[in-house]
Amino acid sequence: MYSVNVPVPGEARALATELYPSLRAFETVRENHSMVLKRLGDDGHISQLQHRFNRTLEGTAPIEARITGIDYFSDPPLGTAPVVYLAVDSPGLESIHRELLEEFPPVDELEGPDYVPHITLARGGSERDAKRLASRDIEPIAWTVDGLEFWNGTEKVPVSRIALSK
Repeated sequence: MYSVNVPVPGEARALATELYPSLRAFETVRENHSMVLKRLGDDGHISQLQHRFNRTLEGTAPIEARITGIDYFSDPPLGTAPVVYLAVDSPGLESIHRELLEEFPPVDELEGPDYVPHITLARGGSERDAKRLASRDIEPIAWTVDGLEFWNGTEKVPVSRIALSK
């Protein structure tokens, strides 16, 4: 499975480390943080997918993003619930997601009509623990997204990067 990911700023990784003692109550805690912008699926050869990805995003300017708090999904499409995450506010990322949907259809059972920009922290466990974390105040983290990564989900590594033009 290939995807387009947003590089996560170091401040978000530091926040996840700070939250780690509270996350240990969950079944799975993410140690490597990424932010999926759009899953591309497995259809086509990697070079074809990359070409379509690059062509679709050609001329896209850097965009602003901001982590605004902690939230959770109580009913994710796959896997254990709840999913605790850092909520990201970015109309620009939402716009890019819609552009990519025109070229790459939603991946069945993984993507629904409502894209929620987020950075997963942990999953599984009690909803009570998720609510407790979601009620915690954090300092917002703002950053400029100046590039996106073409990501190999099977190997869990970036394959290439596209710079957003200025």
